[in-house]
Amino acid sequence: MVNVLTGLGAVVTPSALLWNLIGVVIGIVFGALPGLTATQAVAIFTPLTFVMPFTISMSFLLGIYCGGYYGGAITAILLRTPGAPGNAATCMDGYPMAQKGQAGKALAIAVMASWLGGELSALALMVGAPALSLIALRFGPPEYFAIGLLGLVCVAGISEGNILKGVAGGLAGMLLATIGMDPISGRPRFTLGIQGLMAGVALIPALVGLFAITEVLAKAEQMELGKKDQLITEYDIALPTKREWWESRWTLLKGTIIGVIVGVLPGTGPTIASWMSYQEAKRSSKHPELFGTGITEGVMATEVANNAVTGGALIPLLTLGVPGDSVTAVLLGSLMIQGLTPGPLLIRNNPALVSQLFWILIIANAFMLAIGLGAARAFPQILRIPMRILLPIICVLCIVGSYAVNNSLFDVWMVVLIGFVGFVASKFGFQVAPIVLGFILGPIIEPNFRRALITSGGSPLVFVTRPFSLGILILAGLLLAFILYRQRSGGVAGEAVKEPDMA
Repeated sequence: MVNVLTGLGAVVTPSALLWNLIGVVIGIVFGALPGLTATQAVAIFTPLTFVMPFTISMSFLLGIYCGGYYGGAITAILLRTPGAPGNAATCMDGYPMAQKGQAGKALAIAVMASWLGGELSALALMVGAPALSLIALRFGPPEYFAIGLLGLVCVAGISEGNILKGVAGGLAGMLLATIGMDPISGRPRFTLGIQGLMAGVALIPALVGLFAITEVLAKAEQMELGKKDQLITEYDIALPTKREWWESRWTLLKGTIIGVIVGVLPGTGPTIASWMSYQEAKRSSKHPELFGTGITEGVMATEVANNAVTGGALIPLLTLGVPGDSVTAVLLGSLMIQGLTPGPLLIRNNPALVSQLFWILIIANAFMLAIGLGAARAFPQILRIPMRILLPIICVLCIVGSYAVNNSLFDVWMVVLIGFVGFVASKFGFQVAPIVLGFILGPIIEPNFRRALITSGGSPLVFVTRPFSLGILILAGLLLAFILYRQRSGGVAGEAVKEPDMA
């Protein structure tokens, strides 16, 4: 463990604090705009840090890192348009809270949970970096396949009403993820000869289409039929009560642990962490039927895990030289520009610099909390805009954001097409969340399954002869059994309650 106090003095200088604050603001703005992510923000502003000292450059970039992971929650809650993939799960309860007139409260919960997850993950970075990195080093294709399968079990958990339609939606998402170049053979598949599909369907356009465009079409249909949304009159900030914090204590703790662990595993990231945390919160809740209707626990679960990834993803970067997510991949280059080589010797040779990173994360999350709470009263004013004006604005943001990902007009057409398909699917009772989760997990499950079989000579025993993969598969089986039991018992109970009324 590194001496925590060694780097504190360097990061509390006025210049370091100012650049940290600027970075947090930039991160929140990039995170809130659909199509722009923390990864893009860090990549864009990294060249500015070439002439900066180590402390100033890391204060700036890590401020963007933390702010960007929270910023996507703002549009996810207000417009059901996640600014970043990691905030997609926040739409499940954040948007219904806004529709019930609790937009200010939902935003306050999101930033407070994000702050808590970020601070605890920074502590995990300082205390558990060596131990957690050794565990991550032992993960191979069988373990990553098992993790993906565990995430796929979440499809059953977030499927309301008809579990078969939820599973079908998840499989449809996985099928959508197979479009493009085969990750093993390098051959194109399911591209229909379309050049734009050679690289596959990009994640941002898929999310924007499934969440934002689908919602825009649904609202437009309501306007055409003369239906009106519930009038929202409450915009003031409302902090969670002590009782809500106490009742959600285990959700927050488990979400933080999930976020840190997922962050440690290279190639995963906040999107998987937030969905897994949401499913775990729903599974362990005494009232799982309330999830998706706008409850504070649902927002807490997703945002605490989303930001807990920040500290966790830095662990393999600093100890192994392996980025934990896309942002830390860019930060790897930034560290090397500063003359540092991430790896096993970094902490031993530069304990003061690692301590600085710890304090920078602590301060960045504090700035994020202050800005988020300060602006939580202003952000909901977006909902005062008449729907006939707001819907075109959302469409413009979606088009600009999807184009900005790859500077591709093809992605814009994909957003429109996927959004229309999502709208039609919702008319037949299919939900967006299972499709999104399947799309995210597909690139983890399929290639790692094939790689594991290739390395084992085609023997499926490779998944049960390795202790970590076997343990995760057992956990996935137990979780699936529990979900099926709860849904079946809940359905039977529901029928028993309805019978007297029908009589």
